Amino acid sequence: MKNISPRNNIQPSKISLWINTFQEKFKNNQYYSPKQRLRIASQQLGHNTIESSLAIISELEQIAQSYPQYHWIIIDILATFVRENALCIPQEKVTNNLSAKLRVDIQAALTVIARRDANKDPEGEQLDLSYTDMRGANLNGANLKQTNLYQANLAGANLKEANLAGAILSAANLEGANLHLANLEGAILSAANLERANLCAANLHRASLYLAALHISTLNDAILDGANLREIKFSQ
Repeated sequence: MKNISPRNNIQPSKISLWINTFQEKFKNNQYYSPKQRLRIASQQLGHNTIESSLAIISELEQIAQSYPQYHWIIIDILATFVRENALCIPQEKVTNNLSAKLRVDIQAALTVIARRDANKDPEGEQLDLSYTDMRGANLNGANLKQTNLYQANLAGANLKEANLAGAILSAANLEGANLHLANLEGAILSAANLERANLCAANLHRASLYLAALHISTLNDAILDGANLREIKFSQ
């Protein structure tokens, strides 16, 4: 995953301090096993300050990288954290601000999810980020292959070069999203809102765009062979 960092007003030096302080609790005690570290971190995630959540998310990523047996458990914990803390707002209550900033800890969780080693994902499991409000998220180069993004709000999100092959994006809001060079092969985009989206050079091979809205979207050099283009909407 490329150049992703939480967008926020918190100084990086303070974030590093919080992370180091949290991790020091474990380094100084030889009796904490990886399982105990995972239990403590997962119990505290989302129940303290945003600053604490940032440190806990970093701790969880380190456990996942060092102990593959906990990889999917941790990814699922982080996905649940995103779903519970970034619940999709009903469309009638959403403002027209496409660049709305995510809470910094939610962006951090998404960053870990998106840059994970997907080869460690167990067969048959699906990442679930459905019904989430991820407006303005930075997911440049993210690995979201076959992810459930049903009715997710990704308006204004940066999904450049993201891997969304086979993803479920039915009724998702991708208005103004940057999908330049994104891989959407076989993705389900039925009734998705792609108005003003940048789909330049995107791979939409065999994707379903049935009833999708493409008003003022950019499709230069997009791969559309085999795509379902029935009843797509090019005007409001």
